Amino acid sequence: MGEAYGEVRLGDLELESGQVLPSVRLAYSITGRPRPDGSNVVVVCHALTGSHHVHGPKVEGLPDAWWDGVVGPGMAIDTDRYCVICFNNLCSPYGSTSPMSQGPHGGPYGMRFPLVSCRDVARSQVLGLRALGVERGLCVVGGSMGGMVALEMALSYPRCFERCVVIAAPLRLYPQAIGYNEVQRQAIMGDPDWRGGDYYPGPGPVRGLANARMLAMITYRSEKSFASRWMRDMSLGSPHSWDGRFQVESYLHHHGQELVKRFDANCYLYLTRAMDLHDALLGRGGPNEAFGPLSGRHLLAVGISSDMLFPNWQVEEIHRCAREAGINSWYEEIDSPNGHDAFLIDLDQVDEILRTFWRVSGMG
Repeated sequence: MGEAYGEVRLGDLELESGQVLPSVRLAYSITGRPRPDGSNVVVVCHALTGSHHVHGPKVEGLPDAWWDGVVGPGMAIDTDRYCVICFNNLCSPYGSTSPMSQGPHGGPYGMRFPLVSCRDVARSQVLGLRALGVERGLCVVGGSMGGMVALEMALSYPRCFERCVVIAAPLRLYPQAIGYNEVQRQAIMGDPDWRGGDYYPGPGPVRGLANARMLAMITYRSEKSFASRWMRDMSLGSPHSWDGRFQVESYLHHHGQELVKRFDANCYLYLTRAMDLHDALLGRGGPNEAFGPLSGRHLLAVGISSDMLFPNWQVEEIHRCAREAGINSWYEEIDSPNGHDAFLIDLDQVDEILRTFWRVSGMG
């Protein structure tokens, strides 16, 4: 069964900041039909530049599916058994309300768009589920930024999901990750074509966005993966000429150029800031107060052995907080040299980890 696509309208959304975002829309995909009690619903949350196109063939206007091999018939998230729903995040350029949307002033919001947190994204998606007639679900699962959103959905709505799976995402963003994000934002905002965010309908800060993506790609992999793949190999010319280029440089330039073909620079600014604002304990007291309402539920935190962006100890912190609060919690690790992106690459390990969690938590 393939994905179907739609849009839900949420009306006005009050944000964590106290501001109100009017006339919010969320694009979504759904595979299968949800049961009235939600007992077959698995919600999947996507990462920074991903979309609600989770599995299946190419869809016009959307990036390639990002979790084929994990979601689909017979996969760990088996679409023959489960109804799978994925919302496009607020601030993403793939159909949900974002800085690209028309604002009350009559043109695209640009930088007039209010700042949004991962908690806001989570709230919008729970409201989106309710708009689809879904009040409860078997599990919410996400990786990277999607893991932050999944965790916030579980903590903010503890009776909504029986299980939560957080992959390659921290309890809160630590200073180094915020620093990486800020350098990326400065690359965009320092491009003269950014124009304070008012570059529509033009292409905008193409060079700045490409440079931001280049830095991000370094944090998504590991030194071991780069060294084992290319070490100091050249892709072009001589290292003694400015026309020469190392293989790793070509790789980074390629990914920078590919992103600008499909993503919006202002959306990138807002989504990285949403990650900066992620702190699952903020306003909830200590770990016991934050995780206590999930008592009796099941949580799985999955780290990656070579993740330099969100090191495994940051992911394990979620597990420790959950366990201390009396939640049925497990920590597993993807053993891979592929860095942060291992959850998108080492799908055999992701598959095994999820299947084991389904079994021990009574899901299948």
